[in-house]
Formats: sequence, C-alpha cells, structure tokens
Amino acid sequence: MIEKRVSVSPLGQIFMAGLPGKDLDPSTLRLICEKGINNFIIFKRNVQTPAQLTGLCRDIVWACRENDLQSPIISIDQEGGSVARLPPPFSQFAGARKLSESHNPENAVSDYARICAQELKNVGITMNLAPVLDVCPKDRGFFMEDRVYGSTYQEVVELGCSVIRVMQEQGIAACGKHFPGLGRAVLDPHERLPVVESSLEILEKEDFIPFVEAVSAGVAAIMTSHTIYTGLDHQYPATMSEKILTGLLRNTMKFDGVIITDDLEMGAIETNGLVSDASVKAFKAGADLLLICHDHNKVERAYDAMHAKISKGEITDARLQASLKRIQGLSDRFAKDCAT
Repeated sequence: MIEKRVSVSPLGQIFMAGLPGKDLDPSTLRLICEKGINNFIIFKRNVQTPAQLTGLCRDIVWACRENDLQSPIISIDQEGGSVARLPPPFSQFAGARKLSESHNPENAVSDYARICAQELKNVGITMNLAPVLDVCPKDRGFFMEDRVYGSTYQEVVELGCSVIRVMQEQGIAACGKHFPGLGRAVLDPHERLPVVESSLEILEKEDFIPFVEAVSAGVAAIMTSHTIYTGLDHQYPATMSEKILTGLLRNTMKFDGVIITDDLEMGAIETNGLVSDASVKAFKAGADLLLICHDHNKVERAYDAMHAKISKGEITDARLQASLKRIQGLSDRFAKDCAT
C-alpha cells in the first residue's frame, strides 16, 4: 500500500534518478511520495527478465499516478555495443561504429532503431539516451571512438538522424548526446574532467552540425557534456555553462526540447564539487532535467539545494515553469501510453 504524498512543489519533476535494484524499493518510493520525483533511469542492475522489467516499469507508473504525478519518463542507455543495459533475450546490437562500417549502414542503423524502440516500448521504457552525435576520428586516442557513427559530421548526421526519426516514429523519445560534442576528448568524464581545446571555428564546421541537424529532425532531448570547451567557455564545463546551454543551444540553435544533464555523479563533476551545487549550476545554465543515477541521498540534497534557491528567489518561478513545460511536453508525447 502506497501512502499518498502531501502536496509539494512540482520541483521533483526536474530530476531523473536511478533505482538500486530490480524492484520498486522503499527509497525510490520515498523520492516519489515525498519529493514528487517521477523520472527514472534503468541500468543493468535493474534488469533480470523482460517480465520483471515490465513489472518494475508498471510499478513506477502506478506509484507516480497514485501520487498525482504526470506519467513518468523512464529512460535507458541502450546504444548497443559497450553501452547496453538489456541482457538476452533482449536483442543485442553492435555499437555505432560497427553499424556505420557494416555492408549497408543505413539499413543496419534503421533496424537497430526500430527493433530497439519496439523492445523498449514493450516493457514500458519511454526514452532512449541515444543516439551519440559526437564526431570522433579513428586511431587518435579519443575515448569515444567506438560509440560514434563516424569520423565526419556527414556520417554522423545521416545515421544519427535516422536513429532519431525511426525511434520517435516508434514512440520512443530520442536523446542526442553529448552536446556540444565529446568526440575530441581524450579523458573519460566518468573519471575526470576533460578539456577540448578546439577553436570555435572547428566546432562550428564539424562538431555542432549533427546537433543542429538533430534539432531540425525534432529530437526530443539533448544531453550535455561534462567537458570544458576552451573555444566556448574557459570556466565551466558545458553542463554548467550558460554560454553553451542557453546562449548556444537555446538561443542560437533554437532548441526548445528537453536539455538533460549527463550523470551528475560522474568523476568530472564530483571531483570538482558537490552534486547538489552542480545541480543548481546546471539548472541556472539552462538544463531542464537533472540526472543523478545512483545515490538517493545525493538526489535529496540536490532537491533541497534547488528548493532553497527557489525560495530565496535566486531561481525564478518563470524559469522553473519553462523547464516543467518542456518536460511535460516530452511526457505527454512519449509516456502517456506507457505500461499501466
């Protein structure tokens, strides 16, 4: 029996949290009931069988609805290759680079997007944190090499936008990543903060283009990169940069979908400060959805930090409502028909 929460701020809707296990546990229920958090991400630790995962997604939906929350966005990283969360009997897909180098890459990518979307929808997942839109040359020591659709922006545009179109036609929200382009990073942001020193001219001619085309293709969401781009902002990584998220992505590229942060518990962020502080900075910079994948205590502290800033007027209600409107739009489009 789930006890309904008392009426609270809609603030919880700007968070996306991980779950510790394969069932809807008391800690996750507390986030739903006490904080109004209604967006979640699935990892391997949450998956045993298709039936079990379907039940977990159904329980999340039910708990959110019992607490008068909008339909939850349930996401997953199902890129294929090294970044895949679903074990057999779910389909096992090659990574983006291998798909792009196959005999017929257009068909291979379209098949991946269609089958993957169908399997996700069948279990109640509503958003895939894919495709990767980074441009990454081969054999240069860049850590994203195997996860991209090509060494040129033309390849990435053609195949990445195909993934977006097919997945969204199948009813799964796509999320292009990692804005404004992680392909030239040597360091892995899961561990340390990378620095990309490409000039603005190079970024505009190559790295930005897949994201510009993804916006034109109607991509539902774009994920930020935990990387400093010296040609754009010497001080802040993209996730916390108003110049990059609001100035570039919102104002210049005219993206009005959901901006989601990469996991704020990554080493690139936590080795340089608290997740709660990073959450505030990311939201102020222009992010809509704050992703915290593991520790629920950090989710709660980030919520409390955001609540304090709103209470003091440092974050306006208009700013919060703008993000809530975008998130609700994504939920209305892709999550209303999820598992019940």
